Amino acid sequence: MQEILVLNSGSSSVKFALYHVGTAYYAMDEDATGTPKEALTLSYSGHFSGLATSQCRVSLVHKKVGQQPHHYELQALQAMGLTPATNHEEAITKLMVWLDQRDDKGTLIAIGHRVVHGGQTYHEAVRLSANDVAELEKFSSLAPLHQPHGLAPIKLLMEQVPDVPQIACFDTAFHARQPWVARQFALPRELTAKGLIRYGFHGLSYDYIQRTLPNVLPKNAPRSRVIVAHLGNGASLCAIRDGVSIASTMGFTALDGLPMGTRSGTLDPGLVLHLIGQEKMSVEEVSSLLYKQSGLLGVSGISSDMRELLASDAPEAEEAVELYCYRAAREIASLAGALGGLDQLVFTAGIGEHAAAVRARIVAQCEWLDMQLDEQANHHNAICISAADSGVGVWVIPTDEERVIAIDCLTLLNKAD
Repeated sequence: MQEILVLNSGSSSVKFALYHVGTAYYAMDEDATGTPKEALTLSYSGHFSGLATSQCRVSLVHKKVGQQPHHYELQALQAMGLTPATNHEEAITKLMVWLDQRDDKGTLIAIGHRVVHGGQTYHEAVRLSANDVAELEKFSSLAPLHQPHGLAPIKLLMEQVPDVPQIACFDTAFHARQPWVARQFALPRELTAKGLIRYGFHGLSYDYIQRTLPNVLPKNAPRSRVIVAHLGNGASLCAIRDGVSIASTMGFTALDGLPMGTRSGTLDPGLVLHLIGQEKMSVEEVSSLLYKQSGLLGVSGISSDMRELLASDAPEAEEAVELYCYRAAREIASLAGALGGLDQLVFTAGIGEHAAAVRARIVAQCEWLDMQLDEQANHHNAICISAADSGVGVWVIPTDEERVIAIDCLTLLNKAD
């Protein structure tokens, strides 16, 4: 039995998923003839969260075809050595020991990693060398909350399991085919030539949605012009025409676009100059302000968690939610303009999948696009939440970045063979 391990490492967490490789059912990317392909079956998934804190937690779920998922209790996790970790290295080491000691152990043929930034060099999944890792480290300043944490497990596993291919899949890659006009800033050409362009992020999530959407929509539903709203602690929107990204709200860094949990989103560049020149803030202080102290947390002064804000009676919480939804609706209008109209709107990620009140507010501000909500369907987080007479379909589709990574790993390995 062959297996692919997928790692998604964040600033204080490590998510993991283990897939079995085999010919079963139909792969998500089956071709037009419906021919069965080498399929991926999720076997285990879990995470280490709250790393380097006293609140570190470990979860593990075992999934077998035709059975209910089994959630391991604390005592069982301890027996398997999956105990809280003080840092990323310890978490990865414990995970690899458990993988190697399982009774149902298979042959690990690849480890796939989510890497946020691929710059202008990496536009598809790649088997990594030490030189690739060194090149990717150059982009850490463009994604300081993500890039270093995505690369750290790669370097560790290159030492621990040197014979297992380490494969990187990039959040920026999905946007690499955007029209050049959508990627440019109005800067001097010599700066543009140095790579100061719009990259876009959350590409693995968008890729999953565009691959899945044809299987969700009614057979004859229009699907050429789609906007996907990836709304989570990090948030962005993407305009997709015929499966290809043509514009996105995030640009040079993952700080751009919508307000997020703790990130500001789009700002007047002059405001940043003001903070440095008039408020006498250092670059490090401005970076901390915009990445860690702004967004929902900064506006509300209460929390970065949308669930807490929706449950709060504080006017500051309401103001933060209102701004979040207003900005999202404005950006949907902008992206609809780039598409020349809109056929389908898809909500995904934590807020997009679970916050019915947020979806309702956003759709209400998009009624001019002939978008109508089915309130009951929305309340129950149904897959289709648009009213029967809505001119634009509105959908809630859970994203699965790990599966996209596993598929891309398998595709890359098959090409090498």
